[in-house]
Amino acid sequence: MTPLTVALPKGKLFGPSLALFQKLGATRVGELAESRRLLVDEPAVGLRFIAVKPVDVPVYVERGAADLGIAGGDVIEETQRDVYQPLVLGFGRCRLVVAAPRGQRLSDLRLRPTLRVATKYPNLARQHFLSQGLSVEIVELSGSVELAPRAGLSDIIVDIVDTGRTLRENGLAELDTVLESQACLIVNRASHKVHLQEIANLIARLESLAGSR
Repeated sequence: MTPLTVALPKGKLFGPSLALFQKLGATRVGELAESRRLLVDEPAVGLRFIAVKPVDVPVYVERGAADLGIAGGDVIEETQRDVYQPLVLGFGRCRLVVAAPRGQRLSDLRLRPTLRVATKYPNLARQHFLSQGLSVEIVELSGSVELAPRAGLSDIIVDIVDTGRTLRENGLAELDTVLESQACLIVNRASHKVHLQEIANLIARLESLAGSR
């Protein structure tokens, strides 16, 4: 039987994702964290695992290079890939927020002719401000978003926070929440039809584990 391919996200969700499948009986998936390997076969559980960048997981799943994947809700919403999303997994909880230098008020910032927003989430940021009737200049970054206001690159930022400690250490304060996020299981739509029973069984087992958290 051809194994189902599961795309796992490197980064903060990687450890909990590995642990989840280890609880299902995958014994070799931990090698992805212990070496430079990016692919591991687990014939005993009928799965193959690949490790990819978090933002690439929905791409692999939509295109059929992976049958399933684990991705943060923030990544799923930002990329807007056409995937089936049957299950939230109960870990990786965080928030996408609007933040500004301490002392700044959103009502004052809205009076500026052009509001510059630094973010790794240009689509979500733009949608959020458009829903409030604000046209903004998006400054897309791939890292160190918190530095942007202090460096004069932007007025505010839109970024993921967990505890908010990084914001505070960089002199920033939360002004608004764009969305709340956690890890989700996503499935390729064609695979869901072709491998309906195998995927349904896997979803049921993962749901059982997610519910026990």
